[in-house]
Amino acid sequence: MSAYLLLEDGTRFDGEAAGAPVEATGEVVFNTSMSGYQEAVTDPSYRGQIIVFTYPLVGNYGVSAEARESDAIHARAVIMREGVDREDAPGAEGGWLAWLADCGVPALTGIDTRALVRHIRDKGAMRGGLFPAELPEREARERVMAEPPMVGADLAREVTPAEPIVLDPHNPGPRIVALDTGIKDSIVRNLRERGARVELHPCDTGADEVLAREPDAVFLANGPGDPAALDYVVDNVRELVGKVPVFGICLGHQLLCRAVGLETFKLPFGHRGANHPVKDLASGRIDITSQNHGFAVVGPGGERVIAGDEPVRWETDFGTAELSQLNLYDRTVEGLVLRDVPGATVQYHPEAGPGPHDAVYLFDRFLEMVAA
Repeated sequence: MSAYLLLEDGTRFDGEAAGAPVEATGEVVFNTSMSGYQEAVTDPSYRGQIIVFTYPLVGNYGVSAEARESDAIHARAVIMREGVDREDAPGAEGGWLAWLADCGVPALTGIDTRALVRHIRDKGAMRGGLFPAELPEREARERVMAEPPMVGADLAREVTPAEPIVLDPHNPGPRIVALDTGIKDSIVRNLRERGARVELHPCDTGADEVLAREPDAVFLANGPGDPAALDYVVDNVRELVGKVPVFGICLGHQLLCRAVGLETFKLPFGHRGANHPVKDLASGRIDITSQNHGFAVVGPGGERVIAGDEPVRWETDFGTAELSQLNLYDRTVEGLVLRDVPGATVQYHPEAGPGPHDAVYLFDRFLEMVAA
């Protein structure tokens, strides 16, 4: 069956329908990873988005339960140059396109993803929708424009657990309490493998409730939407900073930064892929990282990019914050260290899932900070 993608600026791409035979709207973004398609669509950070995969062949090694980052697909739809449904790869438990269909997720294949990605790079990520060929473009555009924009979107409430989840309650290791805005399974796994007792709490859990758990540290992880729409989380984090070590990844980085008084802004088309170079300013080490976010933190002078490689500083509501990590693609802020209270952040995903494991040592660094 023929189908098409319509962007909010009126640009149209025609292809073949795959996956579930339903319509979908959302923010259209692209991912540059060469593999990890199943991890990507099950990452809660993709809630409300349509993923364009830049790698030309998607689905060649099938799907498996082990590759999931959560128990559901969070992406609204998938766009590919060529989607295939192979099940004969080692470890495969099913075909990619059949799995999308079983999960009720539509896909579009057979389009020029290079042209589409160049358009998004030039014009920025925007709303769009997948529709059957017979639907008039006028009606499709109305449905695209009815989709709420990502700026101001609180999607964390859609992916947070309804009740606290306590893992390994009898483990003697440090108690790590996470405000779960959409944490990936691989982040939880990395913490547990290092002996931590992990608790996942709803993202609107109050500071008093968190402190009542007597945490050794609070963890703020990844998640979807606009950090500026999560003031209720930020307010609670402000009550925790200085009382217990706080560490943030991705959305958690943005939330901790907002909690100490910094600002965030929307990137033109975000960072999504497994090949992003990041420089650690203390060591000079350059890691190739996995990333998935559409927002970033404003520099200490209000700038959106950092000109030099020096560890510039912010004066925050909780003392000094120092730039620790820098994105070498566009020179945006990738990490901070709080110098006067225990806390640190990184914008990227050290757990990979999928991607390179250059930065997995950050979990060791975090737990060393907790122990200290």
